[in-house]
Amino acid sequence: MVPLVLEAFAKIVFMFLLIMGFVPLLIWAERKGSAFIQDRTGPNRAAVLGIRLAGLVHPIADVLKLVFKEDVVPAQRHRFLYAFAPMLVMVVAMSTYAVIPFGDYLEIGGRRIPLVVADLKVGMLYILAIASLGTYGVALGGWASNSKYTFLGAMRSTASMISYEITMALSLLGLFMIFGTLQITQIVAGQGELIWGWLPRWGIVVQPVGFLLFIAAVYAETNRTPFDMTERDSEIVAGYHTEYSSLKFALFFMAEYAHMVVAAALIAALFFGGYQIPWLPRSLLEAHAGMLLTGSLAAGGGLSLVVAWLYFRRARRERGWYNDSREREPGFLGAVAALVGLGLLGSLTLAPWSVGAAGASIFVTVAQTGCFIAKVAFFAWLFIWVRWTVPSFRYDQVMRLGWQIMLPVGLLNLAATAVWLVIAHR
Repeated sequence: MVPLVLEAFAKIVFMFLLIMGFVPLLIWAERKGSAFIQDRTGPNRAAVLGIRLAGLVHPIADVLKLVFKEDVVPAQRHRFLYAFAPMLVMVVAMSTYAVIPFGDYLEIGGRRIPLVVADLKVGMLYILAIASLGTYGVALGGWASNSKYTFLGAMRSTASMISYEITMALSLLGLFMIFGTLQITQIVAGQGELIWGWLPRWGIVVQPVGFLLFIAAVYAETNRTPFDMTERDSEIVAGYHTEYSSLKFALFFMAEYAHMVVAAALIAALFFGGYQIPWLPRSLLEAHAGMLLTGSLAAGGGLSLVVAWLYFRRARRERGWYNDSREREPGFLGAVAALVGLGLLGSLTLAPWSVGAAGASIFVTVAQTGCFIAKVAFFAWLFIWVRWTVPSFRYDQVMRLGWQIMLPVGLLNLAATAVWLVIAHR
């Protein structure tokens, strides 16, 4: 009993740290990405001992600001619901990851540990049920503030979330019919197969229309542009959380990015194979683990040394430019990259090419988890790219798109999938 509890606790901590680690990185990427798209520099001033890390210090400053900022509250608010709404939104955002696998399994001492917090047979139904609770947090936040503007933002957001939840469910039904299960681990495992011997059986391959519907619905569910009806500067400012400040606002703010991470993980798991590496099943990876591990260490070490050389060259070129602590950054980063590179190359003395069966199994698990994280990072960046590229829709356009276009297309896609399955299994 105790080992099972420790395993579950370790997996919960890993996924929690993964999501919360993504949050400040996404905030930084949002700012730098928008600056790049708009041909600006973006945040780059905050520093610790002259180390700016291209603006990565700014999220630290944001946290300190929100912690020490005065908590200004409306006088006529509903005390309990006003404080409960941001907590509910954050809990919902952090609870939906429980059934998303981030790897196949980890084998330690002959014991296989599945890399998912809770492998529920109705895993996707659990996600849809928990995610729908986020509507209550948004509605309560807007209503409990006792402001007509926040209430308007909450109603807009609620209408959007309810409308697109129907399309989201329809886009997934075809996927469930093809794989014959609601269990996300089984769906991901099924995507490790090949069609015609060369094409990965990913969700986007067997359900391309479902993927387009799902990603649009997810954007609406997370209130991201072009579906951010709650935030119209000329109408309702920030929407349902206009009257929140300090840590309460921080919970709403972090919940949006946590939703983005979970949504990106769902897109990767359901439509892009999850932790599956294309054309490299676990058996093949384990058979060539020694060669792959050696090549990975050598390539990583060589790349780190190249990065270190570039930073040292920059430090020499910029010497005397600023005459302040900013001149320390390139040299510091170069030293860090050099240490990483020497460490990776030094590990080759341990003969990684002769790794045993246990080591090969751990290597494959690490590779699969890294593949999953890379896919999540890409789709999280896609959220940012779309936000700063596509203009916002009007409220009536969002509603018309959801009810008059996406809903009928979802029904047609479901009917076409059912007909195809009947023909294919005759």
